[in-house]
Amino acid sequence: MRREEIAKNRLFNQQLLGTQLTSAQQVVRHFGAMQAQDYAMSKWAVGVRKPATDSAIEEAINRGEIIRTHIMRPTWHLVAAEDLRWMLELTAPHVKQPLSSMCKKYGLDNEFISRCYKIIEQILEGNNYLTRKEIVEAISQQNQGVDKIPATLIMMSAEQDGIVCNGPRRGKQITYALLDERVPPASSIDREEALTKLALRYFTSHGPASVQDFSWWSGLTMADSRKAIKMIEPELQKVQTDKQTYWYRKGHLHENGIAGNVHFLPAFDEFLVSYKDRSTVLDPVVTRQTITINGIFRPVIVVDGQVVGLWKRTIKKDKVQITTHYFHPLPKSQNKALIEAIEQYGRFVELATTT
Repeated sequence: MRREEIAKNRLFNQQLLGTQLTSAQQVVRHFGAMQAQDYAMSKWAVGVRKPATDSAIEEAINRGEIIRTHIMRPTWHLVAAEDLRWMLELTAPHVKQPLSSMCKKYGLDNEFISRCYKIIEQILEGNNYLTRKEIVEAISQQNQGVDKIPATLIMMSAEQDGIVCNGPRRGKQITYALLDERVPPASSIDREEALTKLALRYFTSHGPASVQDFSWWSGLTMADSRKAIKMIEPELQKVQTDKQTYWYRKGHLHENGIAGNVHFLPAFDEFLVSYKDRSTVLDPVVTRQTITINGIFRPVIVVDGQVVGLWKRTIKKDKVQITTHYFHPLPKSQNKALIEAIEQYGRFVELATTT
């Protein structure tokens, strides 16, 4: 399978072409999890795959259908509420490892963390949504020196232990809720079932992809990643290139592409961030322009599955200005598709577009 064919199939499997999904929650569930440290851009990551407005996706998050929390890796992700518990059970142990080191650095023992959790449970009980600042202030009233501890450390620990998750936004502020009040209870599944479930989601939505890609995305060890692939191998197909073995879900190979397709993808989009090796869609020559040395993934312009440039948006009172930078000149035949992609973003934010 050639590089271009891998990229084309990822467009389909990532729901950027030919999507049949009908809700924001379905999009997030299809992926398993979608990276979301840039909140505004994470909503566009959903909206670019399922025609919807920013406000509609915000409402789905506020209703608790989609949860934004730290999962799989120590960074924010969107995850469907129905998937949160089993994914947390599977991935929290390795996310907590660096947190444990940080706790030791600040002298936080299990007794202190437990006291913090009790306070958090008391002040959030009854769907009382509070910001991180408000929660830390409440904790500091009963514990001297808390203001010297990174608030992120306390709240991430509480997320990994299933105490809290995001609540609805209050204006521009993120709030926290008790997970048990926000997410319906679910039967626990064993680790092997969770491994197979996560791997199948990944190779369905991200394939063709390698075992190294899956390990990077999930945060799982290579041993666990290989084990997961072995367990779901009857449901996968593999293709070999000169350098790598790629896996994808059977029945998810797309022979016919849609030439000239254009996508303005958000920062940290799954199309780039979810693979360890991004050379299939990103020319190594422009990698540093696209991904900064400290790991910031910029919004990209993708034509026929290849990153061809960057874009940024400036929200004004009654319009959104889109600025583009192309790595090389594009043919004039692409102009119509480029304009349509820009207008798609305008519809998402419900503003007129200007360039």
